[in-house]
Amino acid sequence: MEYRVLGATGVKVSALCFGTMSFGGDADKAASRAMFDRCRDAGINFFDTADVYNQGVSEEWLGEFMHGCRDQIVLATKVWGRTGTDVNDAGLSRRHIKQAVEASLRRLKTDWVDIYYVHNWDPETPMEETLRALDDLQRQGKILYPAVSNWAAWQIAKALGIADMTNQARFACIQPMYNLVKRQAEVEILPLAAAEKLGVVTYSPLGGGLLTGKYGSNQKPEQGRLVENPMYVKRYGQAAYYEIAEKFAAYARENGVHPVSLAVAWVMSHPNVTAPIIGARNVEQLEPSLAAAEIKMTPEWRAEISKLSPAPPPATDRSEDQL
Repeated sequence: MEYRVLGATGVKVSALCFGTMSFGGDADKAASRAMFDRCRDAGINFFDTADVYNQGVSEEWLGEFMHGCRDQIVLATKVWGRTGTDVNDAGLSRRHIKQAVEASLRRLKTDWVDIYYVHNWDPETPMEETLRALDDLQRQGKILYPAVSNWAAWQIAKALGIADMTNQARFACIQPMYNLVKRQAEVEILPLAAAEKLGVVTYSPLGGGLLTGKYGSNQKPEQGRLVENPMYVKRYGQAAYYEIAEKFAAYARENGVHPVSLAVAWVMSHPNVTAPIIGARNVEQLEPSLAAAEIKMTPEWRAEISKLSPAPPPATDRSEDQL
């Protein structure tokens, strides 16, 4: 397993991060434990969860599985989503962040979280309020590095500016969506990360399953997130995405590589990506993603695969300046 430095933290993480969203949902406890152990055997030291994954069960099980090896694990969890029925049980207010981190620490059976993401944008809470709360948590030692997921580049840049001006803890890591059919991060988010020396931990390298080789223009399984989950149906419902998936699956077969392994390896190979998050329902499904670590993706090979999907438009209307 390759290990990469996470942004400017000096912390070394495995080039693959394992996401535990399936723990307590698509994966029962035995399957979850088996996947955790398989990841550790493969050299993964980086695990990602969230307080909202399966009503906290994901954090609870991960905390149990980490017993005896917590000091060797770089642990990430998140705050923002609704965790209860009270009107204040969501968002990025100081109040909710304080309550949420304490609950996460209890479930995870640990004294600290290495990376603490704000999980989404909260339009009702001033950014300064959120950043001050994260700075307090870092000073208290309950989190080591504040981080952010699902914010636009301008929002991240503004937060970094505020943190620098007020001498507060700045975001050390970002978590954007990124895969062969969702490449918007290439326009501003990934360049921002490079300029500000942020770690980049991307999610959904398989496009919610679209790039597993099971989908095409006229090929859709009867079950799965892309046909059953309204969020994924909306996110990946465009016909063009299925055309790309079909071309990509054919390309992978022609090159003798499992589509899952190639899709993950393509994301891993972006020079500004620290680690993509992989996930699975069981160990058998996990294996092709782990195999991505063995693929030696050259810049030329990456460019060839990239041509299977359209590059996103530039950040400005000056298309003539696009390299």
